[in-house]
Amino acid sequence: MTEGDDLSIITYGAMVHESNFAIRKLKEEGYSIEMIDIRTMNPLDDETIFESVRKTGKAIVIHEDTLTGGFGAEIAARVADTCFHFLDGPVKRIAAKDSHIPYAPVLEPAILPSREIVYNGIKNLLKF
Repeated sequence: MTEGDDLSIITYGAMVHESNFAIRKLKEEGYSIEMIDIRTMNPLDDETIFESVRKTGKAIVIHEDTLTGGFGAEIAARVADTCFHFLDGPVKRIAAKDSHIPYAPVLEPAILPSREIVYNGIKNLLKF
């Protein structure tokens, strides 16, 4: 977990690494970002996520699964249901495109979230 005050990132897997790049860049711009690596989906540590979102007022879920039907949608729904009165903006998601994930590494960048997409998504939510 990375501590911060301006926004909460809820993520896991390879997107932890990509989110760290955005966090470092945003820190240079004066932002303080909190990141939670959920580590397990079942049980999901809801209370850690909710405490973070209550503190920062903004939440973004970043994952490699597809946007539609991905586990990030479940996390976003729980945050919206439980933390609605604490939110200063919408609960956002950054995810893979709704497509099959290619087995060829050269094709993965066309589907998976890039560092630029992660950075821009976080930066846009910070503007709320």
